Amino acid sequence: MKPRCRSPAARVSHKHLRFSLHLIHFITLIYYPPSNHHLDLVFCDDTLLVVNKPAGLLAVPGRGADKQDCLASRIQLEFPDALAVHRLDMATSGLILFGRGAEMQRLLSQMFLRREVQKSYVAVVAGELEQAIGEVNLPIVADWPNRPLRKVDADTGKASLTRFRSLAHDEATDTSRVELEPVTGRTHQLRVHMAAIGHPIVGDALYGAVSGASGERLLLHASRLGFVHPHSKDLLNIVSESPF
Repeated sequence: MKPRCRSPAARVSHKHLRFSLHLIHFITLIYYPPSNHHLDLVFCDDTLLVVNKPAGLLAVPGRGADKQDCLASRIQLEFPDALAVHRLDMATSGLILFGRGAEMQRLLSQMFLRREVQKSYVAVVAGELEQAIGEVNLPIVADWPNRPLRKVDADTGKASLTRFRSLAHDEATDTSRVELEPVTGRTHQLRVHMAAIGHPIVGDALYGAVSGASGERLLLHASRLGFVHPHSKDLLNIVSESPF
């Protein structure tokens, strides 16, 4: 059997793909955190905090001395006992929950594991969704040769489920505002799932590189957290308006 040969066009495409992946990796290494250190504190009591993270700021410290400035370190200047319970991608804005002390962090983390915390996001995606309401049930795995990317993989991926609801379609930009609910919590889940169904999130340099009139940031915002307070047993429904 003769070995298959790629056409010149295929070789160019492959070369461009490798260059794009290297460029993406280089871009993700550059970190310019927002200079405004104001904390947008949405909820605070003696046991927990909910803070609005701005886009472009790491949730927790990254690798290297240049990635120590993050939401957690900024919060701990005012609340030294605050410990992050979950994370958001650096490019994503919105609500993050912190436990005050290790025991409260543990209790809240267990609630996340038991899926007792309801999370929803607002995003702007490319195109118009065929279904107004639906779900994406596609397994996700780390794309190790192309880190930090993730990919859909039926053989080795972990079960991942996202529910979506279309809120509005903008004909001028051919984009849609959607509400997203990650039932599972895989890394980059919402970004991977929306790209997989042909509607990448606007501003996503990793999975779509779609540009829009709203600026260059990723148009993804963690807009709601709902859970029962572990101590008071009050039902908390904390909402943050999308900045885009």
